[in-house]
Amino acid sequence: MNKEQVILVDEWDSELGFMEKIEAHEKALLHRAFSVFIFNDDGELLLQQRAVSKYHSGGLWTNTCCSHPRPGETTIDAAKRRLKEEMGFETGLYKAFDFVYKSNFENGLTEHEFDHVFIGYYNGIVLPDHNEVENYAFRSLDKISEYMLSHPDFFTSWFHIAFPRVKLWVEEKKTLVV
Repeated sequence: MNKEQVILVDEWDSELGFMEKIEAHEKALLHRAFSVFIFNDDGELLLQQRAVSKYHSGGLWTNTCCSHPRPGETTIDAAKRRLKEEMGFETGLYKAFDFVYKSNFENGLTEHEFDHVFIGYYNGIVLPDHNEVENYAFRSLDKISEYMLSHPDFFTSWFHIAFPRVKLWVEEKKTLVV
């Protein structure tokens, strides 16, 4: 079986090469990633609680889906693939913004990612892969903000960075219609 590889990039997201995913996280090398934020018609964000068995951040709440594109795969195609694999549905996605972050974990791994953020809309049935997702819930942006203030340790490190920017993006659009 082939080990999953990530795409190593520079600070401008230019491709530098490939590396096995765990090795890239052990060496804290910058690599391409994506985060998907799905909203329903009520303006609520679909959150997922990561499976407890995940290699880091298990049991924490985060955005709808996130992962890494494979070598030769576009970031948008990877985002659509993982949304279907993790949450069990397909929908259109729109690029919102990028950000770079670095987060160290207690198990010695480090996420150092050039993260592409995509927004989408969905009102149907969610069928999560329970190897990836412990639980899920649609919540209003205000409720998420309140809960992040009162329980910051319940959320992933990247969600703390991306969520305020997504909330601002939504507020600036004044609507969730793209």
